[in-house]
Amino acid sequence: MANSIDIKDLKFKYDKEQEGYTLNGVSFHVKQGEWLSIIGHNGSGKSTTVRLIDGLLKAESGQIFIEGQELTEENVWDIRHKIGMVFQNPDNQFVGATVEDDVAFGLENKGLPLEEMRKRVKDALDLVGMSKFANREPARLSGGQKQRVAIAGAVALRPRIIILDESTSMLDPEGRLELIKTMKNIREQYGITVISITHDLDEIALSDRVLVMKEGRVESSSTPRELFARGKDLLTLGLDIPFTANLIEELRTQGIQIKDDYLTEKELEEQLWELLSKT
Repeated sequence: MANSIDIKDLKFKYDKEQEGYTLNGVSFHVKQGEWLSIIGHNGSGKSTTVRLIDGLLKAESGQIFIEGQELTEENVWDIRHKIGMVFQNPDNQFVGATVEDDVAFGLENKGLPLEEMRKRVKDALDLVGMSKFANREPARLSGGQKQRVAIAGAVALRPRIIILDESTSMLDPEGRLELIKTMKNIREQYGITVISITHDLDEIALSDRVLVMKEGRVESSSTPRELFARGKDLLTLGLDIPFTANLIEELRTQGIQIKDDYLTEKELEEQLWELLSKT
């Protein structure tokens, strides 16, 4: 499978007088159609990294390749058309008087024919479940609805890559799950590459791979299962310990030996049934 993104030895600092680098030798790749979660404490370099990928910042050194094409000052606008960004606060992205207008804004800038634009707006709103709000003012929507509209605006542009920069952090648990499911459906339907900056365990669990950043470097790259098996070490990464990992530890203190350090709820249920059937 071809790589959608290749990052090679990125170095970056916000101020020349700054002591040390915000990013110091960051290298990683993202495969086409992969969902990569990036986690780490505030200041670890997560958001800086994705802003460099989108060309919003310029690296001091290193290389960024988007679908095999190196990002440069000359092609940054062309490459940016391949990437959709959804930020933490959707209010900062709204420009239209209505939901429909807002989703259409980027398409108008691209000069799409009216009929094609209308079709894309409708398809995007259908995809995120916001069609009945097409004529609503964005300011009157809930937080979760606003994020859905922001995602619709990105999807309508048919990007090859979508970056979610802590897009679920301001939502309640139900809103987060709905948004994650929406992104899962979009990814499956269009084969879009997804990069998600997050601290949400449900969001991480859906990803194919997790990149841990620490002090401007890549600390590790693993599957969600491998990450969750790190137990109490997760607390040092700014994450909660999954419910099942805590439960497995408690069961072991009661003399019930579970084979793995992390299991999904269904897997843990099956192991417990298996143990009970032997007693």
